[in-house]
Amino acid sequence: MGKVLTIGREYGSNGRLIAQNLAQHLGIKFYDRELIGMAAKKSKIDDEELKQVDESRANPWFYSSADFAVGTAFPSVAPVNDILFQAESETIKDIAEKEDCIIVGRCSNYILRNKSDVRHIFVYAPLEKRIATVQERDALSEKKAQVAIKKMDKRRRLYYNFYTDSVWGDLKYYDLSLNSSSFSMEQIIEILKSVYETIS
Repeated sequence: MGKVLTIGREYGSNGRLIAQNLAQHLGIKFYDRELIGMAAKKSKIDDEELKQVDESRANPWFYSSADFAVGTAFPSVAPVNDILFQAESETIKDIAEKEDCIIVGRCSNYILRNKSDVRHIFVYAPLEKRIATVQERDALSEKKAQVAIKKMDKRRRLYYNFYTDSVWGDLKYYDLSLNSSSFSMEQIIEILKSVYETIS
């Protein structure tokens, strides 16, 4: 069984960048957008189609057929969002059983809630810091960066709440919450390496 860190994140908090850097320091893999391609193979739906609904709650008007099924109750025709969630859930569980890794977003803390050798992290930052990060990273104006943050946080919140019946960002579902603006990247890596080392 693999030792796993899951990382939930606010948009613009650098959660993905933190996961990348931490994975390099630990010598393990991290999974984020790669999960879409893996889920596409499992569900036999084109990955470009799945990218359109990644981390979005089900749209009852956007249906697709798939051979992928979870148990006997999963229909062969269903909202693409539901198919993606089911396929990603199975993919995340498979990965977590086979290797040490870091998994970013996609309700991974909920999906792996019954796994013992895992720690769940939530990365956040003040809005003004996130706006500055998105401005620099994506070459956006302050207004457009703020709109992008609001839109993506809402999308992730609705997705998480819909599929888990829990509240996105509720800290009782995490082992550690981290304000990424309070520490340097080097300090964050050291903190999370220490957390990873507590997993047995």
